[in-house]
Amino acid sequence: MSTFSSYDPAEVTWLLTDLSAVELEVSTEDREELVQGGGHYSEMLPIEYRPAPKYLQLFHTTLDACAERLAEAVGLVGDLLLDEAGGGTPVLVSLARAGTPVGILLRRWLAFAHDIAAPHYAISIIRGKGIDDVAIDHVLARHPVSAVRFVDGWTGKGAIARELAEALAARPENFDPRLAVLADPGSCTDLYGTRDDFLIPSACLNSTVSGLISRTVLRDDLIGPGMFHGAKHYADLAQDDVSNLFLDTVSAKFPVVARSVAAQRASHRAADRSPTWTGWEATRKIADEHGIDNLNLVKPGVGETTRVLLRRVPWQILVTPGREAELAHIRLLAQDRDVPVYERDDLSYSCMGLIRPVGR
Repeated sequence: MSTFSSYDPAEVTWLLTDLSAVELEVSTEDREELVQGGGHYSEMLPIEYRPAPKYLQLFHTTLDACAERLAEAVGLVGDLLLDEAGGGTPVLVSLARAGTPVGILLRRWLAFAHDIAAPHYAISIIRGKGIDDVAIDHVLARHPVSAVRFVDGWTGKGAIARELAEALAARPENFDPRLAVLADPGSCTDLYGTRDDFLIPSACLNSTVSGLISRTVLRDDLIGPGMFHGAKHYADLAQDDVSNLFLDTVSAKFPVVARSVAAQRASHRAADRSPTWTGWEATRKIADEHGIDNLNLVKPGVGETTRVLLRRVPWQILVTPGREAELAHIRLLAQDRDVPVYERDDLSYSCMGLIRPVGR
């Protein structure tokens, strides 16, 4: 699928069915009502608007501020994957779409630091419906199961990490179900670059920082037996695309962080990185306090909170005091959408976004 997305096809193979010609978009409010009313989010797509100037500026400001930090996280998790591959070449399988830029960055790091050309595939996983087994079969027809490593951008409460583990456990192969991420504030995996809860700039935008690809779609009337899950390519947004700018800005910092990553490699590997799933319990506590029955309406962490403010119908935002600088964009977005912000000194994340339950 070489023309599917604005990424160089040498950097990622998309295992997705092209649904670009299908009208799937639903307004934010209608989509929220449908999802909370029993519909599934994978059966429709949010409308992809051109990024507003203030959101684009937010992206650029954040990227400039944290490109070096991101590059170091890429290097640390990339070296972890290599160490655990036992000298072999990892096969990167990113979870479309947020995981795909990270998969490309990891591929670039392995090439830069270790002269390794790692295969990289992007596949779909959908909360409540599982992983794309057709795509998995495609990968396994070409690579040993022992080499496959799954990649995402960050963890929130760990819903996708759990979904991945459950889906792989249902298959006969012996997959490594761990998710490799840049940031793991939810303590859901031991394959991470950092557990700090900081904003990864790609969370600020939608398809225009993800190769112009939509979220993935799974509908029986569109995806038949033997077909990959679907997605759309928004070629009409090409003039607003910063997907490769994001990749190039971070990977340009690899020479800057190489010595630091090498110095930390042994200690990072030797550290106790065992998942504690503290994020899941913290999310459940907040949900209970606010009378929210559906845990999917509570989004912990700065990345997920940003997405709530950009893509969902937010109800309120909880923030940890004393983090004004790193949460300035959260307060700005909340102000723009007239969403109240409350300080809490007992959060295990820098912030949390609560989606408004239908009827409240």
